[in-house]
Amino acid sequence: MPPSPTTITDDAIIAFENLADRASNFLHPSIRLGVTGLSRAGKTVFISAFIHNLLNGGRLPLLEAHRSGRIKTVRLEEQPDDAVPRFQYEDHVRALIAKRLWPDSTRAISELRLTIEYESASAWNRLFSAGKLSIDIVDYPGEWLMDLPLLEQDFRTFSAQAAKLATTGSRQALSRQWMARAAGIAPDAPADEMLARDLAAEFTAYLKACKADEHSFSALAPGRFLMPGDLEGSPALTFAPLVDFTEGKPVKGSFHAMMERRYEAYKTHVIKPFFREHFARLDRQIVLVDTLQAINRGPEAMADLEGALGDVLASFRPGTNSFLSSFFTRRIDKVLVAATKADHLHHESHDRLEAVTRRIVDRAVATIGRSGAGIEVIALASVRATREATVNRDGEKLPVIVGTPIENERIEGEIFDGRRKTAIFPGDLPENPDIYFSDESAERPSVNAIRFRPPELEDTGGGIKLSLPHIRLDRALQFLIGDRLA
Repeated sequence: MPPSPTTITDDAIIAFENLADRASNFLHPSIRLGVTGLSRAGKTVFISAFIHNLLNGGRLPLLEAHRSGRIKTVRLEEQPDDAVPRFQYEDHVRALIAKRLWPDSTRAISELRLTIEYESASAWNRLFSAGKLSIDIVDYPGEWLMDLPLLEQDFRTFSAQAAKLATTGSRQALSRQWMARAAGIAPDAPADEMLARDLAAEFTAYLKACKADEHSFSALAPGRFLMPGDLEGSPALTFAPLVDFTEGKPVKGSFHAMMERRYEAYKTHVIKPFFREHFARLDRQIVLVDTLQAINRGPEAMADLEGALGDVLASFRPGTNSFLSSFFTRRIDKVLVAATKADHLHHESHDRLEAVTRRIVDRAVATIGRSGAGIEVIALASVRATREATVNRDGEKLPVIVGTPIENERIEGEIFDGRRKTAIFPGDLPENPDIYFSDESAERPSVNAIRFRPPELEDTGGGIKLSLPHIRLDRALQFLIGDRLA
């Protein structure tokens, strides 16, 4: 079951905010689109490309309203939530286009409103609709989403699951220092602030090591330990799982009682406000996944990603919204799971990338589908950094991709300067995705994980540059907002 607020007060606040949102929609139709994904999946790039292509008339043939010429104007407007930081679209696009640098990763929640004026495809609808839709894009770190399952776990359950995960595979070596310290703590010993700080620091170091590129693990709760922001050093973030417990309720004033109290404070002051103020108000959601990175890190990273995404998608509240129920509760009626960086593969492997990603989330896809919500899995590149070509090698034509590796990227011993282009054979994904999920020791194909710079855009005249190129961004937009532009 998906987690939910557990108090009458929480439910009342959510119902009140939904009622206010729905009342506002009568005068100004809008949808709230959540954008998330685990680290380095490309959330910031997706939102920037989403907005840039709509503002600048990009190539979006699969977005029906755009293809048929029914979109009249697109503009940015002030967001409705004054307490939420604005998504800095202009800075991110400047980095992509002018500097040809990938923008900084998502570190906190942000929001932006994009308003589209359009002509309805139905003459009947044109009589009653203003032909105006605002899209409130809510960007938040995927690590925060990993926290939602904790709402249904008490401290003992959280500790048991964290300890079990820490003793599997290569996590065992990464967690050794934290586990050794935790094992030496008597749960009934007096509360000790310095010990709590040291234990929390060692647990955080373990999570950071799991997140590092050489491992790329995905199950990393509590998420704010990796992105503490202004909560850094607060008691709500100064706790860690324990490995030893006494029976029954912890002794008052004990170390166990201190850790349990702070864990509950984390749920109350960190997770619940995010759930109540942001997550419970979403209408639609896209989850971006760096499947290629997990493939290259091996079976352990794939299994970890599968488990993490299963927990993430189980946290959603999918379903259909009736006219009356939508005033008090809100369901996410469409979920898109997108495997990013499709431009790192030849197009012949794109459907295989989709197949691997669908295999990762197949149980969640079935569950969400049964709820009545729409769900789709695609492979995309929000910004296409490469182009395809062929090269002749020993009389055989090989498909390659051509791009500009980022500065200091190393390929077969050669270090690139960030200006020179090169062609590489990216590798092929297998037709059967099950090979990545098998326990057998068969060789699993990988891909060349080269980091390319964003593309150089050509001028169309008068200093106006073409919109950012992409792969299937229009398919994503049609799924997420196409029906609301009908």
